[in-house]
Amino acid sequence: MTTADATEDPRVYAVVINDEEQYSIWFDDRPLPLGWAKVGVVGTKDTCLNYIEAVWTDMRPKSLRLQMDSRTRQG
Repeated sequence: MTTADATEDPRVYAVVINDEEQYSIWFDDRPLPLGWAKVGVVGTKDTCLNYIEAVWTDMRPKSLRLQMDSRTRQG
């Protein structure tokens, strides 16, 4: 997406997260799909994507992180 595209997009987006702590964006005025919840960040597409880039530093799903942490603790 170019800067021109971003300024021409009048839609408002929301940052959403699922039970596996995976992030995405969703149109703010649409009902969320099952299993997703808003995190409280709403704005332009760029605003939402920048937030996700800053906070989603470990791309592994939550279940995999927990499994790997468990194996590490077990030795």
